[in-house]
Amino acid sequence: MTSSDPAYIERFLEMMAAESGASPNTLSAYRSDLEQASGIKRGSLWDVDRDGLQDIISAWSDLKNNSVSRKSSSLRRFFGFLVEEGFRQDDPSNGLPRPAGQRSLPKILSHEEIARLFETIESALESAKVLPKDVRLAALVELLYGSGLRASELVSLPRKSAMADRPFLIINGKGGKERLVPISDRARHAVKRWTAYVEPDEKYLFPSRAGHLSRIRLFQIIKDLAVKSDINPTKLSPHVLRHAFATHLLEGGADLRALQTLLGHSDISTTQIYTHVDSARLVELVNSRHPLGRHDLSR
Repeated sequence: MTSSDPAYIERFLEMMAAESGASPNTLSAYRSDLEQASGIKRGSLWDVDRDGLQDIISAWSDLKNNSVSRKSSSLRRFFGFLVEEGFRQDDPSNGLPRPAGQRSLPKILSHEEIARLFETIESALESAKVLPKDVRLAALVELLYGSGLRASELVSLPRKSAMADRPFLIINGKGGKERLVPISDRARHAVKRWTAYVEPDEKYLFPSRAGHLSRIRLFQIIKDLAVKSDINPTKLSPHVLRHAFATHLLEGGADLRALQTLLGHSDISTTQIYTHVDSARLVELVNSRHPLGRHDLSR
């Protein structure tokens, strides 16, 4: 692949569309931010170091905090992508400013919506003629929601990672860091059932003609599941299932440190976003269920 900003930016936007379900407007904003930063660095944004970011930061000096925050976020995600994909070894984004501003909360699914997804899957598995793609879907969703895997981690799982007697997976995550991820009995059963359709000499658990299932194809599969489950497809993506895993664990009593380990976050500040999600849920609960929330006190 050519070592140039346009090529890396295209790959990044492709990933954002497939893994996070970013809207066209969001992708356009990312593209604008990255291309502007690339212009400042004369096409060498992809390998800029922390000191080299100062030119970009200086160019932002007259912008409002919200704009700087958005642009910083765009660059952080871009550099994180480059490290995750092995295009560079270090992440210089600690040198970017963090102006005060409201951080957007991740999309989440209710327990009822999750139940509908699994009802759709179970209905297919209980049909007179079970198709391999339905068995694969069960394994994919069990691992996304049951173990909180990133889409990139899931599609590239080695076939040998599916060992029936082992209650965890060894994941090669961001930056090449390995972590242990617990796998539930349900997920192990779903994966074991799927491996019956995968040749023993296959390299990947979810193979395809090009190697392994692509993130774009995974995104399409999950969108199709949403439609079949009568859920707005804009609400569902592989990344949303990972968010649901984290949010529902926190609701169930998991602490942030445990959640950080399970999600593979190097910085606990990344994990802390889920405390805001839970707080938002609690505020909504108070407003909708508390007796005072049903009375107009302005009279």
